[in-house]
Amino acid sequence: MTSDAVAIVALVILLFPMGYFFLASPAFLLVKLDIRPVALLLRGMFNAHFLAMGVAGAICTAAFVVAGRPVFATGVGLVAAFAIWGRRRFLRQMDDQLSAGDAGDADAARRLRRLHWSGMLCNAVLLIALVASIPYVAPST
Repeated sequence: MTSDAVAIVALVILLFPMGYFFLASPAFLLVKLDIRPVALLLRGMFNAHFLAMGVAGAICTAAFVVAGRPVFATGVGLVAAFAIWGRRRFLRQMDDQLSAGDAGDADAARRLRRLHWSGMLCNAVLLIALVASIPYVAPST
């Protein structure tokens, strides 16, 4: 397999979890987050997304290194590091809001919604950047 093919396969691997989250997460905008099972489902989706991004990012970083693309390996490695670091931080904030909602804080659902929006925005920005980089990863011959 050529280095261009390895690079394209790596991008496709990374696009899957990002694309799934991009399509699945807006559904939670239609429900109230003060309903505990719904909020826990949202938390589970974010947890799975960050885990998938960390694993896919590590695989893609290795693939770009093997393909001899150090700039892209660095970029994807930063995405993977952001997913690993962001998972802990983001889920801790979600857990804090879930606990605050259980304690009777009326604004906890609003803050949870804001976290939801920020997670969707971060994913959308990274997805756009990744899709925009495709022509540079596999230039036409």
